[in-house]
Amino acid sequence: MFSIFESEETKRLKSHIVNLGALAKIDGHIDAAEMEHIISIGERKGMRAQDVRALLADSHNVKLTMPNNDMDRFDQIYDLVEMMLADGIVDDSEMEFCIDIATKMGFRKAVVGVLVKKITTGVKDGLSREEIKSEAISFLEL
Repeated sequence: MFSIFESEETKRLKSHIVNLGALAKIDGHIDAAEMEHIISIGERKGMRAQDVRALLADSHNVKLTMPNNDMDRFDQIYDLVEMMLADGIVDDSEMEFCIDIATKMGFRKAVVGVLVKKITTGVKDGLSREEIKSEAISFLEL
């Protein structure tokens, strides 16, 4: 799948895919819509579908690696929120997971809840990623 000598970017991508899988599994399983969403994100980043599935099956061997800039942090949180919304059901544990990851990524605790809710509302309202990002810039100082 990936060589022993992985770049930091590859490590961050694998970590992101594992985080998406962990969020999807909060309710006990990854349903088909969630798996397709994870695969589409992986493919958008250059991974093959079978590599995404293999990574999720062996996720305990992946060291979590956080993004190193605010734009990548925003994009990963955005993907997590989209994952949370993929099955049409948002429960408190999924919301808490997104907020916890955003905090671990270095977003200020004072804005994390607002960020996740802003992304959630924007996605539900049909706004594009760029429109939501533009709205978030003012309070994130990206």
